[in-house]
Amino acid sequence: MDLKLLLISTLLGVICYSSAQQEGNECIKANAKSCGECIQVGAKCGWCTDPEFLKQGEATSTRCDELESLRKRGCDDAKVENPRGSQLVLKNKAVTNRNKGAKKLRPEDITQIQPQKLTLSLRSGEPQSFNLKFKRAEDYPIDLYYLMDLSYSMKDDLENVKNLGTQLMLEMSKITSDFRIGFGSFVEKTVMPYISTTPAKLLNPCTGDQNCTSPFSYKNVLKLTSNGQEFNTLVGQQQISGNLDSPEGGFDAIMQVAVCGEHIGWRNVTRLLVFSTDAGFHFAGDGKLGGIVLPNDGKCHLENNMYTMSHYYDYPSIAHLVQKLSDNNIQTIFAITEEFQPVYKSLSSEVILENTKLAEGVTITYQSRCKNGVTGEGEMGRKCSNISIGDEVSFTINITAKQCPKMGKPETIKIKPLGFTEEVEIALNFICECDCHKDGTENSEICHNGNGTYECGACRCNEGRIGRHCECSTNEVTSEDLDKNCRKDNGTDICSNNGDCVCGACECKKRENPEERYSGKFCECDNFNCDRSNNKLCGGHGRCECRVCICDANWTGSACDCSLDTTTCLASNKQICNGRGTCECGTCKCTDPKFQGPTCEICPTCPGVCAEHKECVQCRAFGTGEKKEMCERDCSYFNLIKVKDRDKLPQPGQAFPLMHCKERDANDCWFYYTYAVNNNTEKEVHVVETLDCPAGPDIIPIVAGVVAGIVLIGLALLLIWKLLMIIHDRREFAKFEKEKMNAKWDTGENPIYKSAVTTVVNPKYEGK
Repeated sequence: MDLKLLLISTLLGVICYSSAQQEGNECIKANAKSCGECIQVGAKCGWCTDPEFLKQGEATSTRCDELESLRKRGCDDAKVENPRGSQLVLKNKAVTNRNKGAKKLRPEDITQIQPQKLTLSLRSGEPQSFNLKFKRAEDYPIDLYYLMDLSYSMKDDLENVKNLGTQLMLEMSKITSDFRIGFGSFVEKTVMPYISTTPAKLLNPCTGDQNCTSPFSYKNVLKLTSNGQEFNTLVGQQQISGNLDSPEGGFDAIMQVAVCGEHIGWRNVTRLLVFSTDAGFHFAGDGKLGGIVLPNDGKCHLENNMYTMSHYYDYPSIAHLVQKLSDNNIQTIFAITEEFQPVYKSLSSEVILENTKLAEGVTITYQSRCKNGVTGEGEMGRKCSNISIGDEVSFTINITAKQCPKMGKPETIKIKPLGFTEEVEIALNFICECDCHKDGTENSEICHNGNGTYECGACRCNEGRIGRHCECSTNEVTSEDLDKNCRKDNGTDICSNNGDCVCGACECKKRENPEERYSGKFCECDNFNCDRSNNKLCGGHGRCECRVCICDANWTGSACDCSLDTTTCLASNKQICNGRGTCECGTCKCTDPKFQGPTCEICPTCPGVCAEHKECVQCRAFGTGEKKEMCERDCSYFNLIKVKDRDKLPQPGQAFPLMHCKERDANDCWFYYTYAVNNNTEKEVHVVETLDCPAGPDIIPIVAGVVAGIVLIGLALLLIWKLLMIIHDRREFAKFEKEKMNAKWDTGENPIYKSAVTTVVNPKYEGK
């Protein structure tokens, strides 16, 4: 039964995998009706133009499929329409290698970006890639316009700002010899509440005795010129003005500088705008405070170098300003005195690519390779940093069309480095039709009496006609109705993806094998996709009807692989499964887990199993024991597997019931093994390959221990005897001393001695 479940699971997995593959096939899901529609689905889709292709009975009824699938389905490579995109470089002038001091070139003779013009043919889903090279030329012409804030908040910084302009002029002259500089200033809109409109304040907006110039919105003081002395003189003559609120009208000034090219004198070279201020700014919507509601029109309104419409148009929005600066190739630098750095150094340290608006469905990606081969990461691959003059960087640009634009008309986009006038012009052509479309026959008889154009091996129906051969009219029934009649429900494919919906009825396709066929109203049935057993449909014991096995007598199961015959389950005692199990599909399923085998007669864990197999295990594993001479004859009924140690023996529950055994041989050595019967009724014995024998006594340590013990005991006895003697002597000596102290005679004379002379003492003698 387990094998059956495994086969069913495998079959279901294959069916699910095939279904997932088909669901993920965007070429088929698109249901393209023509070659042009097919190739727009994706780059991996192709169209088979073979007129006989759909009659070959493949898995799908469409000509639009993945290329490899079309080949497998029998469409010859020569019959597959698969147009590819291409590119053609039209202008590819090398970047200019020019050093400062070399012969001066005109700006139009200097090339900093390569290539300059190319054409790309795009097919949907297939990116076209090309490399763009950029090299900042030495001594390249630069136009720089210095825009200064002259509001009252700049009073404390005016002298520093004036010096900034002079320093800016000097620094730029060190970088390039072809340099022009201009100058303008701004304050605020000349209406309330931005400035005071009293006559006195209009003449002098400052308080006290301070002499300030009249307020104004924007003034173009000096047109771009190469006369540095004139620039320095005019900057030095500037006087402060005043307004009422903190934000300034700088955005009005920037807009006029950007759009008034003739008044400013911009050339077609690098254009820089240095915006110097110390305050915030007003932007779109703030004009309502002064009753100004008309949006800024983004046009030039300079008369006598003065902005005359500040009271009429609102401040520009940031987005509007960015657009105008970009359109006019102007790069803006916001500077204040204490943060000023050499402008050209900061400018030339970054290269950022930008592109014009893309057509619908067209995407562009960038990958930069910057200085020293470093890959740029900023601005989504469009940016390289720390680039000096003369450094060359490159970008890989990928352009992809996800769909054909309306009418498939060519588009043109431009890519350029931000702040530079040079650009790459790219013409985009879109592949929206196959080549075979040109050879189509209009009103072909093949298409049901001229109701369509026969092209690329199929009919493209005229308006109002549908069907494989345009045989149906939409006036009679809508295409939605036709599709609905060919679907089992809203969640299924047309004709279960096994046939074609022809005028509202499914025509099931044929198979190469005539024995195999689709059937049913929606082609939902077949006679070859039933469960299999032993690689046979319905196990060879039934027939397949609508993907379900109809089993023969005495067979059951989803694959007719379960026998109802119980003779194979009879044990030697003529009982089914020895009374210890049930017969399922001709195989015993033992109800008592201790018993195994075809008829539940084997008990590998019952008592006595270890002793029963001891001699055979001993002779086969170690070549010893009573059966050593008869081992090959009597002990070949099990498979022997040796393991290195007891930890490697099978454990209960790992596979099937087993018995752990521990037995002793004639030499008092222990050996360990397990006995089990596997699912295939094969007996298996795992035995530890080394015996566990008791170790014999070690004589040398024993003798050494005995000798050492005797010596140590002798020494101990001697020490004890010596100690006792010392104690005894000390006691005797102490006793002698005590008795000596107790003696009453004069120990200075012999008590036995008597002198022969008698001495008489005169009591009157006093020793005088």
